[in-house]
Amino acid sequence: METARTFHSTPETSEERRDFYARLLKKNTAPLWEVLAKLFPLEPRPACVPALWNYTDDIRPLLVEAGDLITAKEATRRVLVLENPGIRGTSQITQSLYAGIQLILPGEIAPTHRHTASAIRFVIEGTGAYTAVDGERTTMHPGDFILTPSWTFHDHGNPSSEPCMWMDGLDFPIVNMLDTAFAEQYPEEIQPVTKREGDALLRYGTNMLPIEHKPGRQSSAIFNYPYSRTREALDGMYRNGPLNPCHGIKMQYVDPSTGGYPMPTIAAFMQLLPGGFRSDPYRSTDSTIYSVVEGEGRTRIGDTIFDWKRRDIFVIPSWHAVSHEAHTEAVLFSFSDRPVQKALGCWREQAPLA
Repeated sequence: METARTFHSTPETSEERRDFYARLLKKNTAPLWEVLAKLFPLEPRPACVPALWNYTDDIRPLLVEAGDLITAKEATRRVLVLENPGIRGTSQITQSLYAGIQLILPGEIAPTHRHTASAIRFVIEGTGAYTAVDGERTTMHPGDFILTPSWTFHDHGNPSSEPCMWMDGLDFPIVNMLDTAFAEQYPEEIQPVTKREGDALLRYGTNMLPIEHKPGRQSSAIFNYPYSRTREALDGMYRNGPLNPCHGIKMQYVDPSTGGYPMPTIAAFMQLLPGGFRSDPYRSTDSTIYSVVEGEGRTRIGDTIFDWKRRDIFVIPSWHAVSHEAHTEAVLFSFSDRPVQKALGCWREQAPLA
């Protein structure tokens, strides 16, 4: 009696079958049974791998060198792509997201444009540069989390006396996979400023909303989440307790007008790990990019161990067990595609791990 196949088994091949497959190829068809196990794995098998980028020793010197080689105007965006070594050539840090480090030198401007891809900025170094979104500028400080929502005109400039570096995160792998990418250059280098700085935060970030407010877009009503407020919240939560055994104190950024994620495709988080804290192992299906805001520590990702310090960046692939150890009090920023997975009903997490 013939035994039913399982998803992870592959049928035996033969000369007759190979001949049949060759004839199928000529008709633009293919046998599903030859690829079934790959298409329906028993659990996630991400192509991206754990990776760490040493900001101070490796990335920053290369950024400075890039600043000598090409201007922000000539490059449009002077960015070093953080390319996952498991998926080289894709300009991606995970299977669904992009990340890179951008440099704006004093006096430079990154011209105004817009695109269907949504973007986040997480400020790593430098104070005094700005990002402008749809007519409002916001001054950038280390630790700030800044949004440029889909199809919003945005530009960057640096009127300060020091360079500014930040991490970009974009969802263009998702947008491009759907073949829905559009982009447009603004007629002028800089868009006009039509709102006072802080206007969005005043209107939507004070636990109140304009009367009868109706969200005008799917992304957050505010586009700068200042680190000073975030750090104050983490400190208060730590004092009040309790610690989550897997995450320490971990908060997620939200759209204050809806309580939902700040963007329809990108979730972002900030967590505090007390000095000496060792987390229980945890895993989830959203591959996650981390940036170390403060402190030093160590993270185990499956069988890989990374020692990290302030400003380093590392990535955790889908369904890899992860545990953190803080040598000093540490603060970690992270972002992922969790909203997409939840919208599709396929997000999973597991804790504790046996």
